[in-house]
Amino acid sequence: MSKFALPIRYAIAISGLLIGYFLVIALLGWHTNPLFSLFNGVITGFGIYEAIKGYKLRKGDTFSYGDGFSIGVVTGFVATLIFTVFFGIYAGNIAPEFLGNLIGPWRGTTTLGVVLFSVAIGGFATTMVLTLSFMQLFKPSWNLKKSKTTPIASKEEITA
Repeated sequence: MSKFALPIRYAIAISGLLIGYFLVIALLGWHTNPLFSLFNGVITGFGIYEAIKGYKLRKGDTFSYGDGFSIGVVTGFVATLIFTVFFGIYAGNIAPEFLGNLIGPWRGTTTLGVVLFSVAIGGFATTMVLTLSFMQLFKPSWNLKKSKTTPIASKEEITA
């Protein structure tokens, strides 16, 4: 199996969840409120975490920081690209009035391309931050393990 098959499967699942979430809040009329887009980070974070965890379980002791990092980045970037394409189709063709409601007072100076660029950059930045954060959990520890020969100081030696 290719190294990128796992992250692409997770990316498709993440983008499906993001699209589903967006459509649900669109049905409720909340999709123009940017506050609801914060949950996109939770969805993306869960997917990236699970992708790295799944890869680490497959690799076992041969898991490396670089491999885990690349799995997280590929997963998040592909999911971001898929969601950005959906967002462009939705804002450009399905509900063209959405963009005017989303932008508000900047309606005259902002185009669909600028909004799509912002969505993509936000997704890429979220991916990088979450991947770097999760890799702190998954990287091998450099802490030294206590051995039976490690001397332990007594209270008397410390206070003397």
